[in-house]
Amino acid sequence: MGTVLPAMAPHVRYDLGGSDQTVGWVIGTFSVVALGGRFFSGPLADRRGRKITFMAGLASCALAGVAYLLPLHLSGVFLGRSLQGFGEACLYTGAAAWAVEVAGVHRSSQTLGYLSSAIWGGISAGPAIGHWVGSFQHAALLQVVAAASGCTLAYFVEEHFRPAPHHHKRVWVPLSIIKPGLAMGFVNVHYPVITGFLILHLAHHGDSGRAAFSAYALTILCSRFFLGRLPDRIHPSITFYTGLVFMAGGLIWLASGPRPFLAVIAAIMLGFGFSFPWSSVASTVLRRTPSTQHGSIISLLSAFYDLFVGISSFTAGAVAQRFGYPPIFYMAAGALVVSAVLGRFVFFPYTPPTAPSTSVEQLETAV
Repeated sequence: MGTVLPAMAPHVRYDLGGSDQTVGWVIGTFSVVALGGRFFSGPLADRRGRKITFMAGLASCALAGVAYLLPLHLSGVFLGRSLQGFGEACLYTGAAAWAVEVAGVHRSSQTLGYLSSAIWGGISAGPAIGHWVGSFQHAALLQVVAAASGCTLAYFVEEHFRPAPHHHKRVWVPLSIIKPGLAMGFVNVHYPVITGFLILHLAHHGDSGRAAFSAYALTILCSRFFLGRLPDRIHPSITFYTGLVFMAGGLIWLASGPRPFLAVIAAIMLGFGFSFPWSSVASTVLRRTPSTQHGSIISLLSAFYDLFVGISSFTAGAVAQRFGYPPIFYMAAGALVVSAVLGRFVFFPYTPPTAPSTSVEQLETAV
């Protein structure tokens, strides 16, 4: 996905003759399909296993690369984005639930940080690899090879999963998840703005879009890898609001159309800020949830991400078509204000958990 994504907007806009609004629809299709896929992937992960969910996602991503290669014009792009959306819904839900289960919920923020580092490692390398392979079609072919290779490797990884009985009637969207989900949704309004329009916007200001996007993704990779444990060690509201401040500053700076060097600095600010809200909210919610429901909870939180990215993709495309590119960056910054207000209802009195320990009495009882 990382190889194809940065080249998606120019491919649709210039190679296929689509409009700015078409770019928004293409980016948003991914999120709409992924949103529906979350309601399938969560129960699948909790009932059939994390591994099978993960591998189903990789297989769908490989098929997405095939769709990009078919001579279907814009229909092929929409088909590929649809398969990519379903694949990501399964892939991330399976991987996140599997990783948290292995590492322990007391290290959930650090675990999700490592997982995000892997994802953003691919995305940050994407522009360089996409340029090196020479065309969008070659980048799509590389996606097929990469996804198929990942699926093959995952097959040989052992999973120790025992499905727990689910006697209660399933609640599609628990009330407790709505406020955290909305808070994360408004944070991610910026994502389609960056993936769909950053390169097009900065083309008029020194053409630094690809460098800025790479800096944005690479910063997320490094921050989540090296600083991912912060929400496990300090109150997660601190990392949440710090992230929002840096994000708002980066978006407003990018909206002004800075010179290439300053655009890269602004993208780094945005990436650094974006590194913290997801793990801060997700780790807080996971600690309040039984482990047998972790797959469903992760998929539901991700569903809010998909919902807001989808809506904001269509909105950003329409706004850019009528008013130009800067207003969509201000729109994304305004959404962060709403997220900050909702954050007050997410981080109620909280005590950081400690690593599980076994007392002498428990050992004697076990013996």
